[in-house]
Amino acid sequence: MRSKKALLVVDIQNDFCPGGALGVPEGDKIVPVINKYIDIFRKKKLPIFLTRDWHPIRTKHFKDFGGLWPLHCLQNTKGAAFHPKLKVPKDVILLYKGMDPKEDAYSSFHAEDEKGTRLLKLLNMKGVKEIYIAGLATDYCVRFSTRDAIKYGFRVKILMDAIKGVNLKPRDCEKAIK
Repeated sequence: MRSKKALLVVDIQNDFCPGGALGVPEGDKIVPVINKYIDIFRKKKLPIFLTRDWHPIRTKHFKDFGGLWPLHCLQNTKGAAFHPKLKVPKDVILLYKGMDPKEDAYSSFHAEDEKGTRLLKLLNMKGVKEIYIAGLATDYCVRFSTRDAIKYGFRVKILMDAIKGVNLKPRDCEKAIK
């Protein structure tokens, strides 16, 4: 029996695209590529997971409260919405992360659906063994999600044409990929 595959699309949100509160350079350029992957996985009837940062206004994640980042992806704001050109089919599994004010929650494995079920449990319930990862940002959420996927025993493929990074320090993305 072939192992089941899933697509994990990480944080394609307005605040992470150019013009957003924490815009990744050219972050919007990967949206059409991700849409193609979404179409491929839908045609094969394979599970698709979309994560998004969903922060409360007060969290240790933000500079104002001791964190690294400016305010971004606040719950129920335009910045937290998916990029308008991202195809979000009705049957995708939406996951939310960063809701705990005491956690940074970079990894998609900290994300949960609207019922509170975490990604790991959802993947196991669907029999997924191999994860294809796309999204933002290469050097943070994609990197941490990939590391956790490997830690939990999944085979992982990074969709290199469907990721972009922040590069706070030169070569952060390059290091993250290695």
